[in-house]
Amino acid sequence: MDDLARLAALHGVATTYKPAEDVTVRVPEATVAAVLRELGVDCSTPEAVREQLAEAGREVSRRLLPPVLVWWAGSQPPTELAALPPGTRIGLEGGEAGGWEPGGRSAVPPLGVHRLSAETPDGRTGDATLIVAPERAPGGGGRAHGVLVQLYSLLSERSWGMGDLGDLAALARWAGRTHGAGFVQVNPLHAAVPGTPTDPSPYRPSSRRFPDPVHLRVEDVPEYADCPERDALAELAEQGAELRRQVLEKGALIDRDAVWEVKRRALELLYAVPRGTGREREYREFCAEQGEALDRHAAWCARDGRPADFHRWLVWLTDAQLAAAQRAARDAGMPVGIVHDLAVGVHPHGSDTLGPPLYAKGVSVGAPPDAFNARGQDWGLPPWRPDRLAATGYAPFRALLRGVFRYAGALRIDHVMGLFRLWWIPEGAPPADGTYVSYDGEAMLAVLVLEAHRAGALVIGEDLGTVEPRVREALARRGVLGTSVLWFERDWAGDGQPLAPAAWRADCLATATTHDLPPTAAKLAGSHVELRDRLGLLTRPLEQERAEDADDTAQWLDVLEGLGLDTKGEEAAVRALYGFLLRTPARMVGVWLPDAVGDRRPQNLPGTWDQYPNWRLPLADSAGRPLTLEALAASPRANALLSAVREGAGARTAPPGARGV
Repeated sequence: MDDLARLAALHGVATTYKPAEDVTVRVPEATVAAVLRELGVDCSTPEAVREQLAEAGREVSRRLLPPVLVWWAGSQPPTELAALPPGTRIGLEGGEAGGWEPGGRSAVPPLGVHRLSAETPDGRTGDATLIVAPERAPGGGGRAHGVLVQLYSLLSERSWGMGDLGDLAALARWAGRTHGAGFVQVNPLHAAVPGTPTDPSPYRPSSRRFPDPVHLRVEDVPEYADCPERDALAELAEQGAELRRQVLEKGALIDRDAVWEVKRRALELLYAVPRGTGREREYREFCAEQGEALDRHAAWCARDGRPADFHRWLVWLTDAQLAAAQRAARDAGMPVGIVHDLAVGVHPHGSDTLGPPLYAKGVSVGAPPDAFNARGQDWGLPPWRPDRLAATGYAPFRALLRGVFRYAGALRIDHVMGLFRLWWIPEGAPPADGTYVSYDGEAMLAVLVLEAHRAGALVIGEDLGTVEPRVREALARRGVLGTSVLWFERDWAGDGQPLAPAAWRADCLATATTHDLPPTAAKLAGSHVELRDRLGLLTRPLEQERAEDADDTAQWLDVLEGLGLDTKGEEAAVRALYGFLLRTPARMVGVWLPDAVGDRRPQNLPGTWDQYPNWRLPLADSAGRPLTLEALAASPRANALLSAVREGAGARTAPPGARGV
């Protein structure tokens, strides 16, 4: 191994990677050097590389403890502790430890994140962050079924142009009471980047730490009833209703910017209403609890010319309505409730990138070339620097998780492999010329399991695509559920045929499709291939793509028929596919809500930007006519599918008269 490769290995930077078992790709030397520079490593000359190697060796010899240690409850102490010389004094401070002093080294300290200090008999000292985590994340009860929805797409007769948190609560009440659903999974509700036009993607937010007030139900803000500006509020409510009509009746796309303009003006009126003593105290307590992070986010938002306190107040209101949606779900009998989605990163100019320098600025996160994208992907998201993250004891990650878990019954981690490694792409380089940078996956996983335990919430990892076996093994060992999408579940190590139900893993959320894939009706009809052809996204002749896709679908239909499931007609075939999922041992089964009404349009079409209305489509029926939440609840097709899923899952029977929202 040459000196640059040795130096890269010390800093977790890959010089080669394996996209397949029998394929090894060498990373360009320029990429390795660029990534090392982003990590603060001087590799400008051979002499600099040798000096960095020498300094790294000296650092290892001086160091008594690594920066971070993980102790899983019920396990032996970390080997680094066990290897300390006899007579070493060990103490813990902070967290929940209260000065824990082990007599031997076998007693497990309290769960939490602690600061550990050690001193050897010869006077050497060392400090480390010690993460003490439960063995596994919460496991919940038995099987649960639920619905998956992009919240903005679900407009009710009360929405102001896009789905809101009042609609989320109503959906949860209907799905829970009428169809025995155990959860509702939504897209990330993180704060977006302000501006016109706003980036509509929920996966490229300004902040993952704080929610977006565009999701507020304005009428549910307590100050609404006491606002003296009744005429002005009524006029704004009518403008919101007109935005709703434009989408539902005139075929307009969801216009997030227009929705926020109307809601913001209404919220400014409510902000001027004096808060009672009790609410003022609750607000001040919330601000104190959120601390500097909220102050930075509010100051960043205040670039729009409005007071930072207005933006702090908006976060507080949104947090309260998110909590109310979770209460509504649990009150409807849902054992899990709302499943929130944690995006993999943030916008490079968003509020999360302020504060301590945790992000690498000259690179972005993406994915290497694979079977689905021969050029690789650049998501335009700056990554956390693993060295600086470890130096904080993973405090930003802990705060992020704790914030989302405040109102979540479960949390989906987008691209969960990012806990272990991320594909870094130097600025100006094509995605294929990136490389993997490793993170301390054990520490990241321990923090995740610890915070999930404190919240009593489930964790679901989005582990689709190329995943190292060690990653899936580690996630399963710690109780993190995976994600299994029907069309991808084949015997890839054998004959490539559809995987039999009994061969599926149990610890997963099983679905027929996702927001990035065709709805099931489109897949059955092959219309998604035609769509990609019209947009110039196919890399092979249309007939070849069409034939391969039809063969894939036919194989699955043969499997369904072999199991005695009815596939005659589109609605029956959709029900059969979900019936198949219920025959697997999957702990959670999710119904993509557009599948319930025959919507054929994907919410997001990867590889497009302005060629397709990503993240702006309302829920619609099989003819493309937008549907309200009330129409969904009354839909015979939707009720037939969800009733079949309820019966197949063995869920509780719906009470009489529970059909409406």
